[in-house]
Amino acid sequence: MIDLRSDTVTRPSAGMLAAMTSAPVGDDVYGEDPTVNRLEETVAGLLGHEAGLFTVTGSLANILGVRALVPPGSEVLCEASAHIARAELGAHAALSGVTTRTWSAAAGQIDLEQIRALIAPDLGPYFVPTAAVSVENTHNFGGGSIQHAYDALADELDAHGLRLHLDGARLWNASVASGVSMASYASRAAAASVCLSKGLGAPVGSVLVGSTELIREARVWRKRLGAGWRQVGVLAAAGLYALEHNVERLAEDHANARLIAEVLADVAPGSVKPDQVETNIVVADLAATGKSVPEVVEAARAAGVLVGGVGPTQLRVVTHLDASTDDCRRAAHTLGRLLST
Repeated sequence: MIDLRSDTVTRPSAGMLAAMTSAPVGDDVYGEDPTVNRLEETVAGLLGHEAGLFTVTGSLANILGVRALVPPGSEVLCEASAHIARAELGAHAALSGVTTRTWSAAAGQIDLEQIRALIAPDLGPYFVPTAAVSVENTHNFGGGSIQHAYDALADELDAHGLRLHLDGARLWNASVASGVSMASYASRAAAASVCLSKGLGAPVGSVLVGSTELIREARVWRKRLGAGWRQVGVLAAAGLYALEHNVERLAEDHANARLIAEVLADVAPGSVKPDQVETNIVVADLAATGKSVPEVVEAARAAGVLVGGVGPTQLRVVTHLDASTDDCRRAAHTLGRLLST
């Protein structure tokens, strides 16, 4: 099977497994795991922040980051298809008392005009005040798109005295594709998260970064939510290995995604625009093909290719380090045959 459902399906390489089994460990709840501490310091430095916190998932990193910026009863603004609004099971409301309002834009992009119209000041006991804006970069359901108005938004929020949350699960992809450093993106945010198991090949884990005080608070809430962990240097070692070996090679995944997009655009014109595929995610709209997403997903599985649906007519294909260029070419032609017959 060629598995292109997500870049989370990768398995640790031999080198990564060797790093994991040789990692020095300690009790992380006590702050005594040296490998975890090194990972947190490394990622914080890469992203231009004071401190970091290793978490089991990107969702938890986002929950802790948004909670640190948005008091209960206040709101965070985000794009309508953002991960924190669509794919975290209402956690920010259920666990943190945070409400959400959204703007909607093509490819999940920042829309300054809409955001300005949404920002609500604190007017006392009348309306929910806006405390922060969250941006996803790259934007998953936006087809792996890179945010191109990021600095302008950060400047706007500074003027309003609001804080920025960055869901940078695939920030590595944005940086490699754009040439903009990860620190240039993340340092503008009061809290930012990055994922080690999306694209980089680690089996698990994300890191939240921010100020020393913000991370101190997030560490308390991580434990309060039952997510403190012990000798997890074995997992942190996988993250450190991924950072050393698997960041720059993301460009290969981006090229493979463009290859797939070009094949699909050729057999199903209008389903995808290859020049808009910026990173490792291809979202093809099947509306004009006469094919349903479940039909194509099942037919592709029968033909040895795993892909997923992310909407009524949207098919998602995600490239990663365990899918070679040859794999991606074969998968593209399999999908092309299914869409053209």
